[in-house]
Amino acid sequence: MEDRDQAKPEKPQACLEFTCPTCKRRVRFLREDPSKLPRFFPFCSARCKWIDLGAWLDAGYRIPSKPDEESEDSAHEENHES
Repeated sequence: MEDRDQAKPEKPQACLEFTCPTCKRRVRFLREDPSKLPRFFPFCSARCKWIDLGAWLDAGYRIPSKPDEESEDSAHEENHES
C-alpha cells in the first residue's frame, strides 16, 4: 500500500469552453496540453468551418460602411460627362 505523502497529486485538467460561431453549439473540450487547441477551433466541426468559409467567399459577411465622398464625386462626374 502506498503512503499518501508519496502518491502523485493529480493535475487539474484545463477545460476550454466556447460557442461555435456557425451553429451556436456550446463545445466543452478537456485539454491535456494547454498549448493545443481543438482541431477545428473556433468551430465545433469541419462542417461548420466550411460553412463559414463559404459565407466569406459568397460575400455573406460585410462591414457596413458609408460610401467614400471621392467615389460619389467621381461617379457623379462620370454620369454628367457622358
